[in-house]
Amino acid sequence: MGKTYELKVAGLTRQLPICPVNEHMDIAAFVMFSDVELTVACAKALLEKCPEFDLIVTAEAKGIPLAYEMARQSNKNYIPARKGPKLYMSEAVIVEDKSITTEGGQRLVIDRKDLESMNGKRVLIVDDVISTGGSLHALEELVAHSSAQVVGKAAVLAEGDAAERKDIIFLEPLPLFFK
Repeated sequence: MGKTYELKVAGLTRQLPICPVNEHMDIAAFVMFSDVELTVACAKALLEKCPEFDLIVTAEAKGIPLAYEMARQSNKNYIPARKGPKLYMSEAVIVEDKSITTEGGQRLVIDRKDLESMNGKRVLIVDDVISTGGSLHALEELVAHSSAQVVGKAAVLAEGDAAERKDIIFLEPLPLFFK
């Protein structure tokens, strides 16, 4: 087995595989998919740190299980920004995003009717890991197409320099591994 990083978060311990991003840097891969115990515990711990909100917005990616569980525990709704326009969308609003874990650029899309449903609401933006902040920025841009107010930006982990940010809510820092 390859190198791992031991993460302690929300009262649980997990061994994260160390994965190369490029020739200069590796990351510890944090994947909540299929780990229900971790998802439930992290959602509960994050909700205890978050301000009052009416709705959760997340990117269509690894943050969906967390956003769903936070919505379930708080009895609030959530809206995922999709990776591309879908047939059911009558008017897709698209924002470009760049992520260190996704090669090239990516798009986040919300239907205009979902944006209209956000009007006047307090929105909590949720993701699994905040690293460069690109996905957060793209989600904020999408929410800005409504009259909603972003009241918080939350993630389980803040990776690298993101752990120094004062504008995000997170449970634990996650180091980057430089070669």
